[in-house]
Amino acid sequence: MLRRKITEKLLAWKHQENRLPLIIKGCRQCGKTRAVLEFARENYEHVVYLNFFENTAYGEIFKDSLEVDFLTMMITAQISDAVFEADKTVIVLDEIQECPEARTALKFFKLDGRYDVIATGSLLGVSGYGEPKSVPVGYETVLAMVPMDFEEFLWANGIDDKLVNLVKDCAAKEKPVPEALHKRMRMLLLQYAVVGGMPAVVQNFVDNHNMAQVLQMQRDITLSYEDDMMKYAPDRDKVRIRKCFRSIPKQLAKENKKFQYSVVERGARSRDYVSCLSWIEDAGILRHCYNLSVPELPLDGNADENIFKVYMADTGLFISMLEDGTQADILQGNMLGYKGAIFENLVADFFGKMGRKLYYFHKESGLEIDFVIRYKGKATLVEVKARNGNAKSLKQVLANPDRYHVEQAIKLADVQVGRNGQVLTLPLYMGAFLYEV
Repeated sequence: MLRRKITEKLLAWKHQENRLPLIIKGCRQCGKTRAVLEFARENYEHVVYLNFFENTAYGEIFKDSLEVDFLTMMITAQISDAVFEADKTVIVLDEIQECPEARTALKFFKLDGRYDVIATGSLLGVSGYGEPKSVPVGYETVLAMVPMDFEEFLWANGIDDKLVNLVKDCAAKEKPVPEALHKRMRMLLLQYAVVGGMPAVVQNFVDNHNMAQVLQMQRDITLSYEDDMMKYAPDRDKVRIRKCFRSIPKQLAKENKKFQYSVVERGARSRDYVSCLSWIEDAGILRHCYNLSVPELPLDGNADENIFKVYMADTGLFISMLEDGTQADILQGNMLGYKGAIFENLVADFFGKMGRKLYYFHKESGLEIDFVIRYKGKATLVEVKARNGNAKSLKQVLANPDRYHVEQAIKLADVQVGRNGQVLTLPLYMGAFLYEV
């Protein structure tokens, strides 16, 4: 059983005295159903499970009255062993986007108050799909779930909390990681880069360590994403959305990784494609990284929404979109042309899964900082190196405090922990633990 951080959030929700029905949203196959059902079975006497995607007949239950006693009666007509007992039953509504009326019913379950309700949804909030006529504002709590992050991947591979906390402590105290652990973490980082965080893929890797199977599963997932684009996106955008998605490797292979619509299609214009990128991001598949006019707080206030890069939300899926042999190159440390894109996407994966918005700093002169984050209350430059290369732009920004107003920076590279003046150097894997804001 894979340990997931969402379980702690589910427990916190259950302990709230006046809890609202809960919606867990996230990209397809990130583990929503499995996590919710495991939690439900461990914390309730009775679990009533309806999957609207697998059984469309369940949707008919919500077509008429949304009064709770009527709904429970109709559910028992479909599910003979369903038990409804006040304060002891949880109703799990899986793939709720397939039945918008069920989401409207959350208000009535809350007002009734006898049963807890947890819903899961993929593609919730994307344009043109799954929106109920009446969103139960004020009667639901929404939690976002993402694929497994690096820490969860470590747990899956037998690295316990004691060792993870030791790594975190070394980062906080700026002291080297014990060499044996450092070597193990470096290897696990490369494995995480190619495996990523899709739970079924991680489980297969842990059980079999068969990279051919891993790659096939990842490519099946990306194909399922493309199927969703063609099935659920607005008709006018279907093909454009898929073209945007398929352009991501080419966008990140460029020296200047700014997203260019001309890479998607010759002569493409932003007004025709900007909504397409938003659709893919809303589906939880990619993340925008916006350029800053100045690398200062507040970062969101200094971001230019018209200049951005895009990264895949899960690095393993990004690797699967590249040519055959890329997995082996990474695992062997043989970094070729895509090395900058791979490790930048890896750090974007770290930051995105911990809930950080993504920003970078680029000037036409060629100066570019890979990421800028709020860390320990200050704007902090983050430079990413596959090895331990020279960070010229980072040094230039720090050398001009009157112009850029930046005091600190972090370089993530294949190194031990160290410091050189304003620059804290950390192993790449420690990028996953830069939580502090």
